[in-house]
Amino acid sequence: MYVMNGIAYAGTAVQDMRVSAVKPLDDMMMLVTFASGERRLYDATQLLEYPAFQPLKDETVFKTASVDHGVVTWMDGDIDIAPETMYATSFPYEDMAM
Repeated sequence: MYVMNGIAYAGTAVQDMRVSAVKPLDDMMMLVTFASGERRLYDATQLLEYPAFQPLKDETVFKTASVDHGVVTWMDGDIDIAPETMYATSFPYEDMAM
């Protein structure tokens, strides 16, 4: 349990997670930069099992990903995904280019 702003919550407090940049790649992969500066690779194909994300099958729609108030969105905000979910299901990325 934790208390925030005078309200008691069950569970543990989680750090405020925000996306600062997103770069759609081929094969529904994305390079996501979090506000902490950490960069991670996210495989968006896992979203296709949910009806709300079906428009992302169209590569032209997928490639329009943008960041709105720390959240990755598509279609002017009609589709979005929580930064916490993206972080938990993504992989660390280290740029090997020199």
